[in-house]
Amino acid sequence: MSHPFMRPLLATEHTEYDEGAERLAIALAGRCGLDLRVVIPVVSNPEYETIAPLLAAQIEHEAAIKLRAIRARGEEAGLTLETVARRGEEPWREIVAEAQLCGADLLITRRRGRRGVLANLLVGEMVSKVAAHAPCSVLMVPRTARLWSKRVLAAVDGSAVSASVGRAAAGIAAACGVPVSLLAVLSDERDDERARLQATLDQVRAWMVRDHPGLEVNAEWLMGRAHEVILAQARASGADLIVMGRRGETALERELLGRTAERVTGLTEGAVLLVRYGSHIDQNPRSSVW
Repeated sequence: MSHPFMRPLLATEHTEYDEGAERLAIALAGRCGLDLRVVIPVVSNPEYETIAPLLAAQIEHEAAIKLRAIRARGEEAGLTLETVARRGEEPWREIVAEAQLCGADLLITRRRGRRGVLANLLVGEMVSKVAAHAPCSVLMVPRTARLWSKRVLAAVDGSAVSASVGRAAAGIAAACGVPVSLLAVLSDERDDERARLQATLDQVRAWMVRDHPGLEVNAEWLMGRAHEVILAQARASGADLIVMGRRGETALERELLGRTAERVTGLTEGAVLLVRYGSHIDQNPRSSVW
């Protein structure tokens, strides 16, 4: 069965904080027969290399060691990984540039990095910028997360991105043989809002079942604050992957991860997939009926 993402890119610095992302990316590639590309960002600039050539050489040496270690990890799983180091002043820009260059449709990265001044952030600063500017969907993975094996929770909100979320969640669940919980969160009790969300749930569920016969999908809407409801339902249902939408339609939306997405990503124990609206998932022969 075809996987909804065929060109995954793993972005890692091969630190302890990247352990979950590396483990999950390799497991996903092996499980679904995907070619996995890996990028390591290396902080560098011409002035730095001129002033401190020995230190720059040491950094290059360490990057080469990390690339070899990642390739070896892939070989242990029976995979041949394509690896590259990109050099620049801002790691997030290099990661985004590599995703654009290789035509990645899924970028896999860690949730947070080293502890420090920004340790109180739910999602690391670099990762937030990657998620905001990536040209594709982004999968953010905590250190302890593993490839999902229980349930996928897909959160929709009635906007245009809901169709993209439904496609991605259904495709992933079908490929991995797990059920889907489709969830919409109602923020107020207006009849028109409730009717709109119910219509979205009914339509998206119908599409998911149509395109993936035999896929188990249950759908419901609940009242409350979006991130609290999503997190509670993920725990109650045992979901180990949450799928949400990522619009990026305006400059502000592209710059900010979004309050609900940040809270869900930062507080859940599993991976969170932010599906980019207008991505390849929406550009298929059946898109006109979604």
